Amino acid sequence: MFVTSRDHGNLALHVDDDETAVRTNRARLAERIGVAQVQFMRQVHGTGVAVVDEASDEDIADVDALITTTPGVAVAVLVADCVPIVITGAHGVAVVHAGRLGVAGNIVGATVGRLRALGAGTLRAHVGPAICGRCYEVPPDMQSEVAGVEAATLATTRAGTTALDLPAGVRAQLRRLDVEVAPDTAPCTLEDNRFFSHRRDAPTGRFAAVAMLLE
Repeated sequence: MFVTSRDHGNLALHVDDDETAVRTNRARLAERIGVAQVQFMRQVHGTGVAVVDEASDEDIADVDALITTTPGVAVAVLVADCVPIVITGAHGVAVVHAGRLGVAGNIVGATVGRLRALGAGTLRAHVGPAICGRCYEVPPDMQSEVAGVEAATLATTRAGTTALDLPAGVRAQLRRLDVEVAPDTAPCTLEDNRFFSHRRDAPTGRFAAVAMLLE
């Protein structure tokens, strides 16, 4: 798992940033991890999963997870409060974008199912920096909608208002699917200025989590 920060610059093309600057940032990221290209996606808060055999400079549209079983192909997920997930197996890796709608729609289950169908082997997941349950205040009806699907997301902010804990929901979904979850605790993007946070700074950039199957 490789997680970038704001120091790498904005990596997203959809936030009204200068395209040349974004592509320069992406090229620097690729160079740092030793590949020609990193494959990104145009995320839509859905449950679409794409399998990648070769990275290109065009974002894959309308998906929220990328899988590769090809060694040397790097895949990336962009976030700025949503949950970035990297899932690794002996014969395949995936990156997943899990926001409120993705958790409710079970993008985690869709990705794990596809990985297993491809023969990825025993799976282990890393849950990256995302907004925490103490900071992600939502209206009561929105909380009920998501927590009704995934009870582990039920949370309360420091001020005692209704909230969602998306990282907790993601971890619960992974464990129910018998995916080992790494014990590391990632920081909250709203609280930690090293990371972009849409809720804190909108409009803002996006950082990435990247995965690659080694030779």
